[in-house]
Amino acid sequence: MKSIANLLFEARLLKKIPRSGYHFLGSGKESVAEHSFAAAFIGYVLSRMVPEADSARIIEMCLVHDLAEARTGDMNYVQKKYVTVDEEKAVRDMTAGLPFEPDLKGLIEEFNKADTIEAKLAHDADQLALVVDLKALKDLGNTYTKSWLSFIVKRFHTEAGKKLCKEVLNTGSDEWWFEKEEEDWWINGNNSK
Repeated sequence: MKSIANLLFEARLLKKIPRSGYHFLGSGKESVAEHSFAAAFIGYVLSRMVPEADSARIIEMCLVHDLAEARTGDMNYVQKKYVTVDEEKAVRDMTAGLPFEPDLKGLIEEFNKADTIEAKLAHDADQLALVVDLKALKDLGNTYTKSWLSFIVKRFHTEAGKKLCKEVLNTGSDEWWFEKEEEDWWINGNNSK
């Protein structure tokens, strides 16, 4: 039980570790835990778009794909040019002694290999979580997001991921709450029809 308790405290750190790429973007911020939640939810959505895939496996991979960052920190693309992270060692050390060690290691290895449909969908969910954030920042006026998005859209593995990415990019981030058909409500505060 001690190793499980330790893992829970370690995973808790992900709430405090910032995703480092936002420093270069100049706006926005997100913790690794916030990103993992977004990726897991998007993984759930993608699993419904591809019903032959194992939804539980996709969601599990999305939840744990960045778990090692509790030990390594979040390394952005610039930092990765100069620093080599031993994620395999971090995963091995953090899972040692866990009764479900093989399962947790297996999820992370499957995600990293990206050979299965579930891993490909989890990768797409990981990228879509970033696309959703970048699109919201773009809608708020951050012009740097355009160049970031031009690279990210090339990372998708599945048709479902590509289609959803295209739709996200063509949807205003405020459309879900700014109901244009009820314009009177926005003027008068009157929600009756």
